[in-house]
Amino acid sequence: MSGNCEVITRHFADDGVIPNNPGLAVVILRGALDPGLGAPGVQRVLAANGWGGGWVWTVFDYHHWHPDAHEALSVSAGTAELMLGGPTGERFTVSAGDTLILPAGTGHCRLSSSPDFEVCGAYPPGQERFETRRGRPEDRGDGPALIARVPLPATDPVFGADGPLMTAWRR
Repeated sequence: MSGNCEVITRHFADDGVIPNNPGLAVVILRGALDPGLGAPGVQRVLAANGWGGGWVWTVFDYHHWHPDAHEALSVSAGTAELMLGGPTGERFTVSAGDTLILPAGTGHCRLSSSPDFEVCGAYPPGQERFETRRGRPEDRGDGPALIARVPLPATDPVFGADGPLMTAWRR
């Protein structure tokens, strides 16, 4: 973990198609991890802090969201431009060492990336088997009701019980 972590938070409103999360902000931890850890090292950090269901890949290149799980995306290699909050959201450039924590309902999409871009995804306990919905009106359905029932995680995926997520998501 890096001592030079910059914490960025953003709230995204419901756009009528992608609900986003009415009560929780996206938390971006810039430079939270050593960019040289690689995927195995990043996965060890996430698992050590209680986040499971890990995978290593990329971010879909279409708008999508999860109504039943919070998601940590830790960049293990390369760079990318992501759109958060749905088509009317905000663009963010991310690189190895950055972690994004998306509350349930947050739209996200990869707009572009370097050839070596790779992320490690993880979820709080009990949220590892999640649903993915696309950013289409017909996929909204019961999403807002499901989002409201997703429990808060007990730990920050990178810094544990005392991490920035715990402060940002305190209700």
